[in-house]
Amino acid sequence: QVQLAESGGGLVQAGGSLRLSCAASGRAFGTRAMGWFRQALGKEREFVAGISWSGTSTYYADSVKGRFTISRDSAKNTVYLQMNSLKPEDTAVYYCAARWVLTTTAGDYDYWGRGTQVTVSS
Repeated sequence: QVQLAESGGGLVQAGGSLRLSCAASGRAFGTRAMGWFRQALGKEREFVAGISWSGTSTYYADSVKGRFTISRDSAKNTVYLQMNSLKPEDTAVYYCAARWVLTTTAGDYDYWGRGTQVTVSS
């Protein structure tokens, strides 16, 4: 079992930065790929970024490439999403998720956090 809890969301002006954290419980964290997804009001949940269990492979949605960075600290059982140059269209609830192998499909993930709201004002 893996339990996930996101934090770090908030209100920021366009061009600003936020760092989201996802704290995981359970010894299996170190063997699972982690993904960040987001869901804007009235829209489907979409993939943002993912990182392999080893941290050596990362993948980003085109919309965030060059602005967002995903990383993990296995000693702290935590995954991070550093978000820079934020845009109003980045406004959404951000979720972290875990599964054995990194994919970009939300339905593939076994465990989810409750999400954290990110609002970017123009």
